[in-house]
Amino acid sequence: MLLALGVLLLAVLVAQNDPAAILASIAQLSWRLALVLCFPVTLVMVLDTLGWRFAFLRDGVPFGTLLSARLAGEAFNLVTPTAALGGEAVKAWLLRGVVPLDVSVPSVIVAKTTITLAQGLFLLLGVVLAWSSALPGSALLHGMLWLLTIETVALAGFVVAQTRGLFAWGGRLAAQLGVQGIKTDALARIDDVLARFYRTAPARLVLSIVFHFIAWVLGSLETWLILGFLGAPVSLTAATVIEAFGTAVRFATFLIPASLGVLEGGYVVTFAALGLGSTTAVSFSLVRRIREAVWVGLGLVAFAATRSRTEAPETT
Repeated sequence: MLLALGVLLLAVLVAQNDPAAILASIAQLSWRLALVLCFPVTLVMVLDTLGWRFAFLRDGVPFGTLLSARLAGEAFNLVTPTAALGGEAVKAWLLRGVVPLDVSVPSVIVAKTTITLAQGLFLLLGVVLAWSSALPGSALLHGMLWLLTIETVALAGFVVAQTRGLFAWGGRLAAQLGVQGIKTDALARIDDVLARFYRTAPARLVLSIVFHFIAWVLGSLETWLILGFLGAPVSLTAATVIEAFGTAVRFATFLIPASLGVLEGGYVVTFAALGLGSTTAVSFSLVRRIREAVWVGLGLVAFAATRSRTEAPETT
């Protein structure tokens, strides 16, 4: 239902903002669209994979394996109605046979935490830039401050819960409610690995956050490039504000697959506050969606290839 509403909202936004003009502005990208499909998103994927690598207590999984699993997992996060969590299970599942689940699952949980922490820091950067230059005192800025506050409280609570046996407690509660097949011992091992990570690996935690943060910042470069190609050049400061506020909208609307429609509406509001046209906002978002669709396709190919490789029967 949420996906259908998102598609409807996107259709309304396109219809209200001169579809012909939107199509013409996207078409003028020409060969530049190929550049957008490759850069800086490839570098972002590499950096985010490094962020995941440092979410393990110790190195042990080949980088290429992590990259393939992350590519597949992010595709599932975007196209499935699983509140951006289904892909995390896919990542852990694709590492079976490489590391045990009580190693892969905690790494996925830590990486999800650190990438969200990095996103919060990036939103803070966007708020500071908007406050000092682009949008001082605007209603949009105050809304982003509220989102930043909510995100900070939620993340702090989640980190504390990870160090206090969250999953074993949840398993016991589920068992008491009659859910069958709960492996409380396995959940307890996951809790133990999480607690040890936060207690004994602060350097790896910081590195994971740093790599994810750099990846978020590179999204600003993509925004700057796309808007320049669309004939609506902006400063890197404005591009950072647009990108940071877009990540906040995604955070708030994680239940909607790919935040479809709602993200476009957020861009329209942000672009208007910055003095940019709504048609430009929709064109920009659709270029992003094209890039996103291509990488979802690559992720599904990676999933199929990894799955066939891990499930191939051994030969003698």
